[in-house]
Amino acid sequence: MLRLMEKATPSSTVILLLLFAIVPFLAPILGEAFYVDVFARIMIWSIAAVGLNLILGYGGMVSFGHAAYIGIGGYTIAIFSFHEINNGFIQWPVALAISGAVALLFGALSLRTKGVYFIMITLAFAQMLYYFAISWPSYGGEDGFSIYVRSTLFGINTMQGLNFFFICFFWLLIILFTINKVVKSPFGLALRATRFNLTRVKSVGINPFKIQLIAFVLSGAITGIAGSLYVDLNRFVSPSLLSWQMSGEFIVFILIGGLGRIYGPLIGAAFFVTFEQFFGSYTEHWQIFLGIIIISTVLFAKGGIIGFILEYRKNE
Repeated sequence: MLRLMEKATPSSTVILLLLFAIVPFLAPILGEAFYVDVFARIMIWSIAAVGLNLILGYGGMVSFGHAAYIGIGGYTIAIFSFHEINNGFIQWPVALAISGAVALLFGALSLRTKGVYFIMITLAFAQMLYYFAISWPSYGGEDGFSIYVRSTLFGINTMQGLNFFFICFFWLLIILFTINKVVKSPFGLALRATRFNLTRVKSVGINPFKIQLIAFVLSGAITGIAGSLYVDLNRFVSPSLLSWQMSGEFIVFILIGGLGRIYGPLIGAAFFVTFEQFFGSYTEHWQIFLGIIIISTVLFAKGGIIGFILEYRKNE
């Protein structure tokens, strides 16, 4: 089954990545240029979900507060822009570093708990930042604030949708490559082991707390990059980025695409955003149909879309 997954998953993902690459050129021809921004959003949410999947899918750590790092990355970019510092080579590394540093602090405290207590403490940390952002009038408070230019890179005009699209595409490829290497490394093997049996991990001389903390920091940093790109895309930041609903959406992406699969979050995010765009144009109650799909996935396709496809191929 694992060999089948390794063979089948990359091929389907390559097709999806190729689709991403040609969309910017096809959309204007079809008279639907706004699809460039839609697919940019899919890639940004994919990055965030890939980051969360590292600890949720491989480490078994159910974090319900990963919106904290989306918000940190987003506010970092927005604050820099507010003070007219728009160089991406300054903004993105700082956003990554701050997100990772906060994840180190939150993770060091959260990982001292297990189960539902871990879920609740990660949620509590995110809500702390949410209410802090609301009470921060210098940067918009509850209403948030707009930024007028996107991060600059090599003099590229990122205000053009096509240019910004490929920046997001570049970041997605880097994150997927990095996570793929991490998961297949000895560190990734140790992380998966901590999900099943901490006692055995300790018995072979590995410190599970250290492994989980490193994964948590890496996860937070990746999610922070997604937050910075999302604020750049919309040129607006608000405390809603830090809300628990945002964290819940990332978990939905992973469940739909495939828990514990490298490319599952990518497929899940693509499905979610496409579903929202299509059914949202017909009814404001599209979440009802999404709820039915989530329930069906949990009951009948626990491996998500990727797991369902692999099982279907296995039975052919």
